[in-house]
Amino acid sequence: MFAADSHSLELCYNGLSLPFKMADIISTVEFNYSGELLATGDKGGRVVIFQREQESKNRLLSRGEYNVYSTFQSHEPEFDYLKSLEIEEKINKIRWLPQQNAAHFLLSANDKTIKLWKISERDKRAEGYNLKDEDGRLRDQFRITTLRVPVLMPMDLMVEASPRRIFANAHTYHINSISVNSDYETYLSADDLRINLWHLEITDRSFNIVDIKPANMEELTEVITAAECHPHQCNVFVYSSSKGTIRLCDMRAAALCDRHSKFFEEPEDPSSRSFFSEIISSISDVKFSHSGRYMMTRDYLSVKVWDLNMENRPVETYQVHEYLRSKLCSLYENDCIFDKFECCWNGSDSAIMTGSYNNFFRMFDRNTRRDITLEASRENSKPRAMLKPRKVCTGGKRKKDEISVDSLDFNKKILHTAWHPKENVIAVAATNNLYIFQDKIN
Repeated sequence: MFAADSHSLELCYNGLSLPFKMADIISTVEFNYSGELLATGDKGGRVVIFQREQESKNRLLSRGEYNVYSTFQSHEPEFDYLKSLEIEEKINKIRWLPQQNAAHFLLSANDKTIKLWKISERDKRAEGYNLKDEDGRLRDQFRITTLRVPVLMPMDLMVEASPRRIFANAHTYHINSISVNSDYETYLSADDLRINLWHLEITDRSFNIVDIKPANMEELTEVITAAECHPHQCNVFVYSSSKGTIRLCDMRAAALCDRHSKFFEEPEDPSSRSFFSEIISSISDVKFSHSGRYMMTRDYLSVKVWDLNMENRPVETYQVHEYLRSKLCSLYENDCIFDKFECCWNGSDSAIMTGSYNNFFRMFDRNTRRDITLEASRENSKPRAMLKPRKVCTGGKRKKDEISVDSLDFNKKILHTAWHPKENVIAVAATNNLYIFQDKIN
């Protein structure tokens, strides 16, 4: 990531140049297991899949470019007549399944319903039917005097997206996480108070494995904010809470995992306690490392890396935008303090990335402890242009290339990021624009 002269990444694809609409705001980004496909979901319920350009001798520099492969409407707005609630079509999460054949499968979820989609290609069509003409009309059976063998003829490539399973009616509250298990047969879905375990082949029932709903809702003190399955052990999963704690559960211990196996929490420094302490300690995302040895959590101001064998404190803490600590009051008033930032690992677990405000995103090298701030912006990013590191001035005299903390635009925020599983290619969602960056090509 931080190779010689690579404090910048190269822009390969600048976002969708659409008129800004609420429905166009990107709400999730996810690479598939090979990194050849990249899926985005938006607030309008659409899923857009990008495919990586194949490398050729004539177009070596095009390697890394992603072009639109398929677009389909995953969810539609619904209305719950029993509760008089409108269910948004917004895609909360997308998770790919490992590819088993020529087709690709992914799970997409809105607040209440999860769907399993099959994305397949068709470049041939059958011609020469006996009972119908080429235009589809049935032929007169009495005029059929010869038997024809249908043949497959080439046609323009068509990518089809079809729903194979619909998993519904299992969540009372809004779904915030879905995670495919390492057995690739089951997955979990989490809402504010419950986590359910599903089998990919069974849609009419799921198993409730975590339920933190109190008998009296007035006694509710925390909610589930994120959950993920272990990448190698299909019986292990973690979930985070709004109190800044992480619980690791083992499904071998009990069918209902209300009692955790491990409990991760960093003791709070009493001297730094404030009105906002509980809000900014709420964990917005949790991700296992690819090795399964570590997990990463994102709270409002920092990213923490935990060793699964040490519960009392994180082994690494990275400050994302510590300069905002003095701005918490105004961030509370404009509700930005409740923004939920995601985080992601690179393929080798040696670097991590997460978003910030002003369309900034932060990258941290775990080996050298170096960090960098980059900006995803149409104004200063052209195809093949080098991104320059950005710095925020917190006080005193501002240098030429620095930006004042008072000048940050809190309406421009990067909540969703993804890192290619094998290469230094990253995807960053900035409102309704998708940016894809890769390492500088020498």
